[in-house]
Amino acid sequence: MPGRFFDEWEVGHSVAHALRRTVTETDNLLISTLTHNPQPLHLDAEAAAATEFGRILVNSCFTFSLLVGASVADTTEGVLVANLGFDEVRLPSPVFIGDTIHFESECVALRPSNSRPTAGLVTWAHRAINQRGETVCTMKRTALISKRPAQ
Repeated sequence: MPGRFFDEWEVGHSVAHALRRTVTETDNLLISTLTHNPQPLHLDAEAAAATEFGRILVNSCFTFSLLVGASVADTTEGVLVANLGFDEVRLPSPVFIGDTIHFESECVALRPSNSRPTAGLVTWAHRAINQRGETVCTMKRTALISKRPAQ
């Protein structure tokens, strides 16, 4: 189980996630169609070429979801009770088809649960960075995480 129990986190602890991902046209097409998003900027190369970006932009829902998913193995896998919230989602730079994204997370807050003595709340600041070193997505995620079982 790669995730960490609540008791194993410390504020300021950072993780550079090993997973890297090159975004494909299929990724963008799937998320856009699965979410019923008909935005031409995501699906129409001719329309997108006429914008300031000059090409298709990857759907930001994919970028957000990829950042969350890439963090799971090192943060919540096997210890998650529930995700409680996603806050301060920012998309400071666009993602284009062919970009390779890597991911970082930092624990920014910890609090024992008031209602569940076997769990606590962990908040991470997550960041996705492209191959040019540009930050393409940031967010805070708070989750209810199991404490290490008593021995």
